[in-house]
Amino acid sequence: MSEQRKKNNFVLQAGILAASGMIVKVISLIYRSPLRSIIGLEGNGYYSVAMNLYTIILLISSYSIPSAISKVIAQKLAFKEYRNAQRVFRCALVYVLVVGGIASVFTFAAAPYLVIDNSVVALRVLSPTIFFSGFLGVLRGYFQAHGSMLHTSLSQILEQIFNAAVSIAAAYLLMDMVSGSSETTRAIYGSAGSALGTGAGVVSALLFMFGMYMLNRKMLLRRSEHDKTGKTDSYGEIFKLILTVVTPFILSTFIYNCSTVVNMKVYEHVMIGYRGGNEISVAIGYGIFSTQTVAMVNIPIALASAMSSATIPSVAASYARGELDTTRGLVAKAIRMTMLVSIPASVGFLILAKPIMHFIFPQRDSLEQASGLLAALSVTVVLYGLSTLTNAVLQGIGRVNTPVIHSVIALIVQVAGLIALLLYTDLDLYALVCANIIYSLVMCILNQISVRRHLGYRQELVRTFLKPFLASLVMGAAAFGTYESVYMLLPVSRIALLIAIGVGVAVYFFVVLLIGGVNEQELAAFPKGAFLVRCAKKLRLLHDESRPKKKRKNIQTPHK
Repeated sequence: MSEQRKKNNFVLQAGILAASGMIVKVISLIYRSPLRSIIGLEGNGYYSVAMNLYTIILLISSYSIPSAISKVIAQKLAFKEYRNAQRVFRCALVYVLVVGGIASVFTFAAAPYLVIDNSVVALRVLSPTIFFSGFLGVLRGYFQAHGSMLHTSLSQILEQIFNAAVSIAAAYLLMDMVSGSSETTRAIYGSAGSALGTGAGVVSALLFMFGMYMLNRKMLLRRSEHDKTGKTDSYGEIFKLILTVVTPFILSTFIYNCSTVVNMKVYEHVMIGYRGGNEISVAIGYGIFSTQTVAMVNIPIALASAMSSATIPSVAASYARGELDTTRGLVAKAIRMTMLVSIPASVGFLILAKPIMHFIFPQRDSLEQASGLLAALSVTVVLYGLSTLTNAVLQGIGRVNTPVIHSVIALIVQVAGLIALLLYTDLDLYALVCANIIYSLVMCILNQISVRRHLGYRQELVRTFLKPFLASLVMGAAAFGTYESVYMLLPVSRIALLIAIGVGVAVYFFVVLLIGGVNEQELAAFPKGAFLVRCAKKLRLLHDESRPKKKRKNIQTPHK
């Protein structure tokens, strides 16, 4: 396969995963609003506390499994070791059976010692989900290693649909069961209903992925039977390989993502222990930050996560074959594609924070606070997008311990900053925003240095960052002006916002193409890419010289 075909397939698969990630995040936001109306701010706070602890245990037990397994299997497939790839898959299932089972039991038993009393029920409801998530992760990583992101994408959408439906229904029914009890009791039961939806989503996705595996099982086994390499690793060697790869992945992902939980614990401890806050008010405040502001920011960051999932097997395979030019090309394209979405999303959140938050979470009791937090947190869309991708690149080229070290350094710096801000300023929740910015910025800088050192990759600045930023500034001005103008004529925020977003997207599309910020191949990789390319050509925004350049690259220099 030529370098260009590899890049195109990689971008296509990343585009599929990115599209599903966006859909999942949108579904998540849509159902969070009615769910929050049902369980209230108090129930939302208890659910947020339980969810954060559940997430950290999931990170340790199974969250990194898809990436780690896809890397190991992709390396085997790169050398056509189909028999060993199948053995890795079987060993991975045994691994998550043991680790997931232990983590699930531990979470249920230790819940009273891990979270505040009113979040214990929700955390215990979440505990079985940890066990099922491990198997789901192995199946997703298996298909990703084979170059198919479609199965993972469909399972993610299915998971979120079931999560949304069951969360709302279960929260309503459980709160109705204790309708005569106190508000706090009803909030506890509502948070438990929300947690039940998470488990239902994971189980539905697991059943889907298992069905897809059974449909492809005969073909996969037949290919392993006709393995001509003659290499068969022992199960002991494979378990050792899995442990040596999975463990650094877990440590890196755990530390990288545990900053959220560390921030929560520091915030609770300082606000209750030193600032005189009470448990309910602190839970409510953190719930607004976590389930509204951070949830909104995570929508564009989903693209970086999708690119990371696609990057690891592709980069691992090309790097294992010694194709450094191909590897650097994949990295450059992944970062450029991510920045084309992350930069305008960041500007959009900054400019239209309040109408965006009002559109999704219309509850006025938290609108002002959530809007301010969203505007302040908008810059992390770019920073987390870049650091997430460079994490995946380092893992893909075998530098799995490097992100661990970087995460520890960033975590120490951000905790020190958060404690100082909470103790000596009145920033309150905005201190959490500052901590997120500090962490993601430190990770970006350290990861970028390491990628350059180990891969010889030099970050291109003009097309990747400067041109999308300039186009985003024009987009932001157009969107803000449109919103204000429409709102003056028709004072309905949601209608004004939708029109403003439409104008902003069109302006960004026009300007970024006009100044050469994206070419035809990159544009075609986005969802509805063929339609976007046709529109760009009709508007004469794609330069004529892009076509012959692409042709010469494929024919004359396929190694670049």
